[in-house]
Order: sequence, then C-alpha cells, then structure tokens
Amino acid sequence: MKIVTNQKLIKRNARIGQVTTLTALAILGVGMYITFKMPDKVAYSLGALLVGFFLSQMGIYYGNRWGRSPRPDELLDRGLKGLGREYTIYHYVTPVSHLLVGPAGIWTLLPYYQSGTITYQKGRWRSKGGGFIQSYLRVFGQENLGRPDLEARSEVDVLKRHLTRLLPEGTELPEIRTALLFTNPKAELNVKDAPLPSLTPKDLKEFLREQAKGKPIEAAAVEVVRKALPQAEKDE
Repeated sequence: MKIVTNQKLIKRNARIGQVTTLTALAILGVGMYITFKMPDKVAYSLGALLVGFFLSQMGIYYGNRWGRSPRPDELLDRGLKGLGREYTIYHYVTPVSHLLVGPAGIWTLLPYYQSGTITYQKGRWRSKGGGFIQSYLRVFGQENLGRPDLEARSEVDVLKRHLTRLLPEGTELPEIRTALLFTNPKAELNVKDAPLPSLTPKDLKEFLREQAKGKPIEAAAVEVVRKALPQAEKDE
C-alpha cells in the first residue's frame, strides 16, 4: 500500500496541543492564586479560570487527535498494511482527513476513539460505558460520537467538489463511500443496522478486499484519481 501523509500538519497541530495545554495550566494556576490570595479580585480570578478552562479544552482536542500515539493515521496504516500497492491512502492532504483509493473504490475513512459499547438503534448513534475518563471526555473533551451519518455526507460532498476541480473535464467520478473506524481497543460494536460500514481497524483490510471482489472499480478510473492527488512518499 502506498501512503501519503502531511507530516508538517501533524507536527504543527501536536505542537499547538502541547503549547495550549501548558498555557491553560499556567492561566488556571494564576486564577487559583488570585482566588486564594486576592479574594477581592473576583472578576480577575473568574476571568482567568474561564480562559484557562477554554484553552484546556482546546489542548485536549488537539492532544487527542495529534499528540496521542498511535494517532488515527498510524492505526489506519497498521490495519491496512499488506493491502497491496494498487491502493493509496492519503492522510491530511485532501479536504478529508483520511482518503483511500484503490480497486475497492474511493473511501473516506472516519476514525472515532470512543470506548464502551457503540450502538445504532432507531436512527441514532450512542456510546455507553468506557469508564470515568471516557465519560469526562464526552462532556468536556469534544469526544462525543455525534452524527457520523451527517459527517460522512459532508465529507463526501467536499471531496466530490475537490476531485471534480482536479480531474480532467468530462471525467466521470467514481462513487465515493464512507466507512467508520472505531479505533479504541475497548470499543464494542453493536451496529448491524447502521447505514454506514462500521468497523475496527483490524477488520478494515478484509472488508475492502470483499468490496474489491463485489464492487470493483476499473484500474483506469483509479489511476486517473491517483494522478490528480499528491504522489505517494512510501510503500507499506
């Protein structure tokens, strides 16, 4: 498999997460100091605590996605290793974070790090369990599952517009599909009725091979799309 990764973006965002987290801790410390040492400066302490809390949430957001290893791109590369040189995965170099192009088609891959039981029932996605830390992240760390179906639709639309601009005029764009990847090893999936393929990274490779057998796209169509995108920097 060929891999194209925007390493500069990863390093930049990881650095943003580190700096933001340290800044948040410093501001929160100042707020606490004012609270205990200068009780008459309530407005200042409250302002510092609010700013520190906001920055801490920003730091968690960036840290979870860019500073934690293995990152989503690393987990996807690991799960797809050995898929074949006719596939190329693109991380953070297109309008969607993770794009796979190959005989199985064009896929946007949406990773989620929720633990616990992931369910899809009556048109709604839910994440339950996972312990105290996961519960905290759902409330304060932007780790809510949200609406993957709407996110997937948005990713497909923006990618379609992007590829339409890049491809030669009159080129017929193959169907773009989306798969959800639940990367937390503690995640348990109960999503048999889900409108989108919902998998763990270890199941993704076999799923794509089945798709390539059942709904393959022509090698020429794959090559046209790959030529329009950044070229691979390494093979796995």
